[in-house]
Amino acid sequence: MNVVQFLLILANTLMLVSGQFLWKYGLMQRAKPFESLRTILELMFSPYIMGGLFIYGCATVLWLFIVSKVDLSLAYPIQSLAYIISIIGAYYLFGESLSALKIIGCLLILAGVACIGLSARYA
Repeated sequence: MNVVQFLLILANTLMLVSGQFLWKYGLMQRAKPFESLRTILELMFSPYIMGGLFIYGCATVLWLFIVSKVDLSLAYPIQSLAYIISIIGAYYLFGESLSALKIIGCLLILAGVACIGLSARYA
């Protein structure tokens, strides 16, 4: 895997997390988003939910390109960086907690991704 491929995977991961953040923000704008069929339909057609779906769609097209060029066993684990990005983003954007265990978990994910990345180099 080269630098461009890694950056494409990172871009894909950022797109997925961005879509999730839009969904979360869209849900936060509604008091009872799942109260009735009407509120669900209103939610589904809100700009934030639609924007998140659009970004997810674009990410899917990019992912198809990525897996046509990169081994899935290498590309997919790198997407686990989404866990780290989402935890950090949720802390800053939504005021969610950031505990020592979450930080340790992030470090373990980074270590795992590094091991998988290195395994491709030494295989």
